[in-house]
Amino acid sequence: MSTSTTYDNLLNSKQKKLAFFQNIVLVAIADGFVDEQESDFLISLGDQLQLSEEDTLPITDNLSVLTFIIPEDGMQKTVELQTLVMMMLQDGDLAESEYNLCLEYTRRIGYSKDILDDMIKSLSSKAAD
Repeated sequence: MSTSTTYDNLLNSKQKKLAFFQNIVLVAIADGFVDEQESDFLISLGDQLQLSEEDTLPITDNLSVLTFIIPEDGMQKTVELQTLVMMMLQDGDLAESEYNLCLEYTRRIGYSKDILDDMIKSLSSKAAD
């Protein structure tokens, strides 16, 4: 799975890290509730990205007006989609609002619904192991 090294290689600026984190937060809040597993995942991700609370405060303070920031790099798009799906699966409940948001992201990066569904199936089965 994605490691800190992978994130560091793809997200080589604070701006890219914050955009990535913002996209993950959007999925986390899509169902209107951030449970403990989702919160832990966000904290872990923030730590891996070496983002401080001060760095992420503008994101949490402006949730109602935020939208996805689409990366330009193809590998970053794939890793980001994979991380979005991992966030969606954190609470064990595949909420329709979270799925629809991931589907929006999937389409905006030029991928098909089938790719999203395959990724969900793959990551769901890994989580069950």
